[in-house]
Amino acid sequence: MRYNKIIFTALWLTACCVQAASAQTTSRYNQHEVFDPLFYKSDGNEYRSASGAPGPKYWQNRADYKINVTLDTAQHTVAGTTIINYKNNSPEELPFLWLQLDQNVYQQDSRGEATALVSGGRYANKTFTKGNEIKSVHLIQNGKTQEADYIINDTRMQIRLPQALKASGGTIEIKIVYAFEIPLYGTDRMGRVLTKNGWVYEVAQWYPRMAVYDDVLGWNTLPYLGAGEFYLEYGDFDYTVTAPANVIVAGSGELVNAAQVLTPVQLSRYTKAKNSAQTVIIRDSTELGNTAARGNLTWHFTCKDARDIAWGASRAFIWDAARIDLPSGKKALAQSLYPVESAGQDAWSRSTEFVKGCIEHDSKSWYEYTYPVATNVAGIVGGMEYPGIVFCSWKSRKDGLWFVTNHEFGHNWFPMLVGSNERKYAWMDEGLNTFINEIGTKAFNNGEFYKRPDAQRAANAILGPASEVVMSSPEVIQPGALAVGAYYKPAMAMRLLRSQVLGEERFDYAFRTYIKRWAYKHPTPNDFFRTMENAAGEDLGWFWRGWFLNSWKLDQGVKDVKYVDNDPAKGALITIVNLEQMAMPVVIAIKEVNGKTSTVKLPVEIWQRGGTWTFRYAATSPLTEVVIDPDHDFPDVDPANNTWKAAE
Repeated sequence: MRYNKIIFTALWLTACCVQAASAQTTSRYNQHEVFDPLFYKSDGNEYRSASGAPGPKYWQNRADYKINVTLDTAQHTVAGTTIINYKNNSPEELPFLWLQLDQNVYQQDSRGEATALVSGGRYANKTFTKGNEIKSVHLIQNGKTQEADYIINDTRMQIRLPQALKASGGTIEIKIVYAFEIPLYGTDRMGRVLTKNGWVYEVAQWYPRMAVYDDVLGWNTLPYLGAGEFYLEYGDFDYTVTAPANVIVAGSGELVNAAQVLTPVQLSRYTKAKNSAQTVIIRDSTELGNTAARGNLTWHFTCKDARDIAWGASRAFIWDAARIDLPSGKKALAQSLYPVESAGQDAWSRSTEFVKGCIEHDSKSWYEYTYPVATNVAGIVGGMEYPGIVFCSWKSRKDGLWFVTNHEFGHNWFPMLVGSNERKYAWMDEGLNTFINEIGTKAFNNGEFYKRPDAQRAANAILGPASEVVMSSPEVIQPGALAVGAYYKPAMAMRLLRSQVLGEERFDYAFRTYIKRWAYKHPTPNDFFRTMENAAGEDLGWFWRGWFLNSWKLDQGVKDVKYVDNDPAKGALITIVNLEQMAMPVVIAIKEVNGKTSTVKLPVEIWQRGGTWTFRYAATSPLTEVVIDPDHDFPDVDPANNTWKAAE
C-alpha cells in the first residue's frame, strides 16, 4: 500500500514549527524501564522457537485455488466459479471453516462503511455495490458433493461442516459460484477508470479466500474495514479470465496460453522482451483503435506458492516489457500496462525500467524474486500490491512513479514472501518495506531519486505528539498518523538499527536470516525480534521497547565540559544527558583549539547507569565545540541542547 506523502509532509512542517517549544529541562528517563530484562512475555515452544525460527513442529494450513471467471465490460461485473482445495495441517480437527468475502466492504451497510469518517478518506466508499453475490456453495469430499451449511457476516463466511475436517492432513474442496460488480473506487485497492480508449480495470480481492487458521489465534476473523490489509494462506493458483477479444489481461503469475490470446506480432514482441535487457513495446498506441476483434478470449494464468492473485484488464493498454536478471541466473519478465494518457519518458514509458531496477536490486540484496513476472498496471489505484503484480496511479510521473513502483514491488518481499498478519501488524509489511525502499532508491541509477534523510528535522513528526505506538492495529491508529506509525517510524527504526546499533554486516545477515526462515510462512512480531537478536548477537529489548511498544521520544544533550585538573592537556571530561524516555547510542563530534577534530561513538549501555554520563576525552588543547549527532542521523526532538561551545 502506498504511503501518504502529503500527510507526512504536513506533519514534518508542523514539527519544524513546534520544535523550539519542545525543550525538556527535567529528565524523564528511567533506565529500569528501558532496560527491563523481562521483554518477552512467553518462552519459545515447539511451534515457534526462542531463537525466532519456526519450531520443529511448526505447521500451517494450505489453500490451492482453481478459478474461472468472465469479465463483462458492459456491466462491469466479474462472475464465475472458485474451487478451493483446503488442507488442514494443524494438530486439531476443524468443525467449521472461515472464508473472506472482501467485496462485501462495498455494500452500503458494511462495517467498513459504518466506520468510515464522515469526511470521507482513502477507505470510504464513493459508490456502493451489492458485494459478493453468492449463487451457491458446495462441499466436495471423498467423491461426494453436497450443499454447504454457511452464514455470511459482513466480509466473512463461516461454513459449518457436516463432519469435522481431520487434523494433520485432512482435505476438503469448496466450490463457490458467485459474481460482483467492480466498484468505481475500491478503497484504493481496486476499481476502474475510463480513459479515452476505454475502461481500465484493476481487479483484486475478487474471489472468496480462505481465512488463516494458525497456532497463535486459531481462526483469524478480523473483518475487512479498509486500512487493515490481509493475512492469507499460501497455495497454487490456476485461473482463467474470459474477456472481450480486444481486451488485454495481465495477472499474477505466468501467462500459459500466450499463443492463443496474442496476435502473431504481439507474440513475437513478447518473446523478444523475455530476452531483452531494454524495454520492448509489445502493444503500441497505434493498435489501441483496433476494434476488429470479435467474441471473447480466455487468458490462462498459473501462480505457484502465492498467498493471493490479482489482475488488470483493458482495451486501452499500451504494453511493454523487458528481461529481469536474477542472482541465480534465472530470468523473469518486467512488464507495464498503461493508457496512452500515461505514456512519456517522464512517466509510464520508464515504468518497466523502474520495475526491472527495483526487482533486481532487492533480489540481490535480500532474497531472490519468487515470481516469473513482475507487472505494473496504471489505473485508478494510487498504489497497491499483490503477488507479482502492482497497481499504481495512471497519473504518477517522474520521481513519484519511481517511489510508488519501488514501494509496491518491495511488498513482494513483505508480505508476499514473508507472510505476516497485516490486519494486526501493518509495520511488519509497510515499515520493513519502506526501509528496504530507501536502500533501493539510493542504489537505483546512481541515486537518481535519492535524498539523504534528515532524521533530526523529522523528529517531531516521527516521535512527536501525533505519533502513535507502532505496535498498534492499523484500524486503531488514527488516519492522520498511519503514515508515520506503519511506514516512516518503523523504517527509521530499521535504518538506525542497521547504521548505528548493529552495523550493516550484522544487520544484513540477521535480516536475510529472518526472510529466509519465514519465507512462505507466518511470522509474528516476536519471531522478527528474536531472529534479529539471535542472528545479530545482541539483546535488543531496549530498542524494541523504545521504538515499537511505546511512543517515547529521544532527547540527548551536552550538559558540561570540564578538564582533568583544570588542564586541557590532561584531557576533557564531557557530560551528556538523556532527557527523554528513549535510549540510543550517542555520536559526538569534538573540535579543539589546535584544529584537531574527532568523532566519539558511545554504545547505548552508557544509559544503563542513568540519564547522565561523563566520559573522558583525550584532548591535547582546549575544546571549542562538542556536538551530539552532527550528521542528523537521530530523531532528537530538541537539537538546541545538542551543541556546547566554549565561551569566547
